Amino acid sequence: MEDCIFCKIANKEIPSNLVYEDENTVAFNDLNPQAPTHILVIPKKHYASLNELDNEKVMSALLTAVKNVTRKAGIKEYRTVINTGESAGQTVFHLHIHILAGRPFKWPPG
Repeated sequence: MEDCIFCKIANKEIPSNLVYEDENTVAFNDLNPQAPTHILVIPKKHYASLNELDNEKVMSALLTAVKNVTRKAGIKEYRTVINTGESAGQTVFHLHIHILAGRPFKWPPG
């Protein structure tokens, strides 16, 4: 997608401090963190939301990336979030998984 900020990060058109990268995904620190640790994991290929994802290999890669990022950072307890759609809190329409850690979380969330 031409004007997608996450596509630009994945394609390294915008400087970013990537904390993880593999063939299908990249991960980086959220610019507006909601917890002491707030990392975003995104597919390199553009999918506007989870509703568009039709590739099991990419979904597997995303979850594997979450596992690798948390292991690398020594994070044992964390919350993952995928917001799908504007009313669910999605503000950037490129599929991404939030990894949140470093503070207690309550249920139900916000």
